[in-house]
Amino acid sequence: MAKRRPRSSPYNDSYEREFDDYLPPQDNSPKRGKSSKAIAFNALTLFILAGVFILGLGVGIAFTSVSTSAESGRINNVIDLDKQSPNPELCVQYGASAIVTDMRVFVTLNPLNFFVSQPVSQPGCVLRTNNWSVLEQRGLVKSEQVRDCKQRMNTFGFTGQLENSPEIDCIYQNDSGKNLFLTQQGPNGRVGTPENEKF
Repeated sequence: MAKRRPRSSPYNDSYEREFDDYLPPQDNSPKRGKSSKAIAFNALTLFILAGVFILGLGVGIAFTSVSTSAESGRINNVIDLDKQSPNPELCVQYGASAIVTDMRVFVTLNPLNFFVSQPVSQPGCVLRTNNWSVLEQRGLVKSEQVRDCKQRMNTFGFTGQLENSPEIDCIYQNDSGKNLFLTQQGPNGRVGTPENEKF
């Protein structure tokens, strides 16, 4: 009995043979470890890139801190605010620089609604109660104004340069009990306290 020939399949063997021609030659040689030169080059490149990154951070921080807030229109920290306050040296020595916001509030009763005007902000200064003599010596407040302000346990704040007719007001210090920033727990779990009770 003669052997039967296997049936021809629809699959084409020539395709498989052609594909084998394009395979890359196999390297049967044992793998070599990376040379010490390549490792040193990679480490050196890594150190250079890290140095450039750190230098970039330093230059960026320096550029940000050197740029004045007057040019950018922003106040980023207390130092910027101190520079913008009227009479900065006097304000830092005898009080604290402040952002003064003027706005008007309109209240209707029927129906009950509150309307607020666009606030106007400008730099100002709040004097400590024991430094009011700075204003008295310059003749900017009268003794009656000082007495009235003392009776109400308030202090003085001003906007504008002291040499050019500043706007001076007797201002009231907010009760720290109503300051919701001080009643919330901070990241350390403690409730905030004011720097000093009486300014």
